[in-house]
Amino acid sequence: MKKYPGILLAAMLAGSGVQAASEAEHDAFAKPHQMVDIGGRRLNLFCSGSGYPTVLFDTYSGDAGWVWLDVQPAVARSTRACVYDRAGLGFSDPSPRPGTSENAVDDLHKLLQAAGIKPPYVLVGNSYGGLNVQLYTLKYPAEVSGLVLVEAGSEHETERSIKASGGKLAQIYAMQDEFGKQCEQEVNKGFTPKSALLAQCVMVQRPGWSRALNAAQFANGIDPQRWRAALSENRNMALSEQQLGAARKPFGDLPLLVLTRGVSPYAVPGKPASALNKALEAENRKINEELARLSTRGSNRVVPGAGHLIEVDKPQAVVDAIGEMLSTLSKQGAGTH
Repeated sequence: MKKYPGILLAAMLAGSGVQAASEAEHDAFAKPHQMVDIGGRRLNLFCSGSGYPTVLFDTYSGDAGWVWLDVQPAVARSTRACVYDRAGLGFSDPSPRPGTSENAVDDLHKLLQAAGIKPPYVLVGNSYGGLNVQLYTLKYPAEVSGLVLVEAGSEHETERSIKASGGKLAQIYAMQDEFGKQCEQEVNKGFTPKSALLAQCVMVQRPGWSRALNAAQFANGIDPQRWRAALSENRNMALSEQQLGAARKPFGDLPLLVLTRGVSPYAVPGKPASALNKALEAENRKINEELARLSTRGSNRVVPGAGHLIEVDKPQAVVDAIGEMLSTLSKQGAGTH
């Protein structure tokens, strides 16, 4: 699943997300907030709530922090909760560097330092963002008090998933790459208004989102700069996985919660799952179980009714997992200044 550029991912996999946040809370994501200079370019940071530890969210490839709109406001009622836009996405300035996990982690570390947000952090990451928060934790273990991995990427996931699918997934990825190139060409020259290709490449309306937020995400979707950043992350996914693999070691006794999808994004609605589909989902669960075992205090749970974007399909499951993490840290006296 991590091969999708985020813009295409949203267009192809948009779920019927529960609108847990109010329209005003949604609108808050439709504009830049704290534009933090990290050395000649700025990243957009949006924090709300108060308390410790700070919970920080990182999202799947090619999309902005607003994908956590039904999770972050709820978490902010208990502690400080922050989302940010990676380089070139959302409201953040582009970067001259490739969209790799190492570069994202370096940017995030500089962002938190420049913004004066002191550790400890609970890091929450979905998909490619899950790669990033794991790498951040391995590079800066003293700064992280808890980790919530939401359908997170791992260093061998692409290879293992392709093998489990009997090679079919590699064909799907190749088709997606070709479609991404077609969309990129169209973005660069300008989409024909109301064209079929525009509707296929860009989400015109995301279900449950406010008008202002939909307008902001649509403007991102037709911006060539945003597409270059999104596709750079997608095209460097293998390198990002290698970067995590090179840094990999156990998380020790770090509190760790892993959330796994209960619904296959490759299943055909209304039809029984094929043998290959079952094998792919079994491998995905196995990978997530292995991630959970990287900590002596790790656990993995399947979220029924949720696909790859659990924060979209079942946001309350993510909110509950973070609440459980905060409770665990409070009981052990961690995550406080």
